[in-house]
Amino acid sequence: MQAFGRLLDVMDRLREECPWDRKQTNESLRANTIEETYELCEALIRDDQCEICKELGDVLLHIVFYGRIGEEKGQFDIADVCNKLCDKLIFRHPHVYGEAIAKDAEQVLESWEQIKLKEKDGNKTVLSGVPSALPSLIKAYRIQDKARNVGFDWEDKQDVWAKVREELDELEVEMRRGNKEKSEQELGDFLFAVINAARLYKLNPDNALEMTNQKFIRRFNYIEQHSIRAGKPLKDMMLEEMDALWNEAKALEKDTND
Repeated sequence: MQAFGRLLDVMDRLREECPWDRKQTNESLRANTIEETYELCEALIRDDQCEICKELGDVLLHIVFYGRIGEEKGQFDIADVCNKLCDKLIFRHPHVYGEAIAKDAEQVLESWEQIKLKEKDGNKTVLSGVPSALPSLIKAYRIQDKARNVGFDWEDKQDVWAKVREELDELEVEMRRGNKEKSEQELGDFLFAVINAARLYKLNPDNALEMTNQKFIRRFNYIEQHSIRAGKPLKDMMLEEMDALWNEAKALEKDTND
């Protein structure tokens, strides 16, 4: 593809001629890679197609950068990265490249973990494929999803609500007792159960929470902008005033959506 070849040529020149690009290492790029990935995720949440395109480019730049560094070290190059990915995709899709049959996405997922365990350099256990550095909420979802792929799951998704209520009750008991350590443990169990419920009902809890984060930010910013215009610091406002402004912001959002 001509555009990808152009990108590789640009990277080669930057690596040779730009003082900043020349000094970068895997370690120095890591934090920026994480930042760029989160910026892409934010654009995806907003469904901003222009930003998605831009942020995909930023993430791709980092992939090419790591490929160039690997080539300089004589370890691998971007062609190796692409070929390993293609080999993995072909191996994991025997229903496309082999004789296996998969009528729907559910059947694909059922065989996914078993296929990965058969890979030469693949996961040795079902849960070993969950990166330890994942944010806890996403990690919980991935753990549950991987367990589901090998049959460890609720037979009836409605049964999960009894577990959610059970964990909430246990959390309330420990919080009333004032036992911080136990309360924290029970809070974790409750959140894990809620994430499980979301997964069973095919909702993405990370996306859901981020949308609520953004909604809170919008409404709180509305309150703050009002306080600035009124020349009255937020800390001097009564809670009732803040609640009224919050409801105004909420009503404006409803009108916009309508």
